[in-house]
Amino acid sequence: MLIRAEKENDRAAVRALNLSAFETPAEADLVDALREHAQPVISLVAECGVAIIGHILFSPVSLHGHPELKMMGLAPIAVLTAHRSKGIGSALIRVGLEQCRQLGFGAVVVLGHPGYYPCFGFSPAVRFSIGCEYNVPEEAFMLMELQPGYIRGISGVIKYHDAFSKEG
Repeated sequence: MLIRAEKENDRAAVRALNLSAFETPAEADLVDALREHAQPVISLVAECGVAIIGHILFSPVSLHGHPELKMMGLAPIAVLTAHRSKGIGSALIRVGLEQCRQLGFGAVVVLGHPGYYPCFGFSPAVRFSIGCEYNVPEEAFMLMELQPGYIRGISGVIKYHDAFSKEG
């Protein structure tokens, strides 16, 4: 398996993957919209042979009142059903977080399963006095500082790209 940056000619396969991984086309539509309207995005694929079996996308988020902060949101992540529980999602997350770090982003947020993301270093964002613009369980909205102390003494609400509001 190879993890690499998504290429233009991968887009149809990435869309098909997201359509198969989720119950509705909302995530596939979100990926298309973020690719077009959010900058920068980190879009990675997991490739096995010539098949794309996994995909992850990171896009910029903002912390209300702190436009100087460079932060990313992890969403969505998808792995073909037949390839789940083989470490592909974990590998995509690790490579994506490292790319965020290399690009100078100070923190990443994720809305996800509270039993899964802490193994990568995520903690409930409420511990950092950071909230989510959406009404979600506190334990499901998590944050990871890529630069230690990046948001020390700062509080506020994370705003996702407008494309997230059009989802669904």
